[in-house]
Amino acid sequence: MLLLLLLVHQFFTRIRTVQGHSLNSRAPVDSCVDINDCRKLFDIVWGCLTTIFACTWVSVHPNIPPPAQSRLTLLWRRLRMMLIAVIAPELMVGFAARQYLVSRALSKQFKFPRTHGFFFTMGGFVSQTGHPITLVNQLKAPIIGEQSREAICNVTEDDIMDKSKGDALSKGVALAQGLWFTIQCLARVHQRLPVTELEITTLAFAVVNVFIWLLWWDKPLDVEQPIRVGPAEGQQEPGPIIPHMGIAHRFFGVLTGDYSDLYDPISSTSVPSFWAGEQGREDNSFQGALLIECLVGAIFGAIHCAAWNASFPSRDEMWMWRACSLLVAAFPAAIGSVMPVIWAAAEGSFGETIADLIGAVIFILGTPTYIIARLFLIVLPLTTLRTLPPGALTDVNWSIYIPHI
Repeated sequence: MLLLLLLVHQFFTRIRTVQGHSLNSRAPVDSCVDINDCRKLFDIVWGCLTTIFACTWVSVHPNIPPPAQSRLTLLWRRLRMMLIAVIAPELMVGFAARQYLVSRALSKQFKFPRTHGFFFTMGGFVSQTGHPITLVNQLKAPIIGEQSREAICNVTEDDIMDKSKGDALSKGVALAQGLWFTIQCLARVHQRLPVTELEITTLAFAVVNVFIWLLWWDKPLDVEQPIRVGPAEGQQEPGPIIPHMGIAHRFFGVLTGDYSDLYDPISSTSVPSFWAGEQGREDNSFQGALLIECLVGAIFGAIHCAAWNASFPSRDEMWMWRACSLLVAAFPAAIGSVMPVIWAAAEGSFGETIADLIGAVIFILGTPTYIIARLFLIVLPLTTLRTLPPGALTDVNWSIYIPHI
């Protein structure tokens, strides 16, 4: 963490040197010296929005939806996940990290490829009665569990990936878009050209989505139909259908991925949108995913802090940006530092209760403040576009990077 803060401090210094002008040294949005080296305000906005959309659209990998869903319902389901990824992208990183760690553990335990592990955690394997096979106990049960394991192993990776709507090409194109945008920002800093707040925000999204791509690289994309495996019809009790979860339960599941005592996949026809398989506090997948989520969240906020000394239209907007960026960087870093210490100190049922209480206080007090800060960091980059610093509309001179005589 100290190394991260040192790097951010160095970037602050670089930004201040590059954009060395006063707070009020803003220019109208149509100012540019040489028309041949200019870019328009539309170019800035369009480039940022397309990068955010491309990165988020490809990086979001939904679980298997409930059966008999219309195209409009499936589209709305995906757009809701994209909205969460825009408001709190670190939550999507935590979801991806939980599925990655659980899938890796399943692959080691049952000796099948990681793609099968992802398909297992996303509700891709269902019994002949149509109920998801997503619990380890379902694979360990006598006779039925053995038949289910054998049936899953008989499914090839090609059969699973054939259901995927994405491939290395589509993911590579989105990754190239993110890398190209990052290169543009670095080139602007190198040529001492201002980087707008909207571009800083887009850069933060691009960096965070790299983590999501890497964690979900082997997860099939937009699969709509599961694969039926396991014993024949009538050899497995379907059980009662569990009532639909409420908003509070859904919100808690999105934050932590913990659906214990809230949802029983054996008794339903699909898994929740943020179901990542079985996990507990004693499981390394829970703690590991939380640490990854907090680390990426801190990096996301630190990138926003890179505009600490940038030019803003007003002093109020400058301090709002600074406060929100610092909060977005500090809150996940604090959770990532405190929670492992609490878990390590928890001994017995009483210690675990104390750990639960402290964790609940942190989430209850910090989460609303964090959400407000994130909303501000979504609105502020757009409001600062009304006036831009001198040089913001000057395009990068790429010819200086081409070797020539």
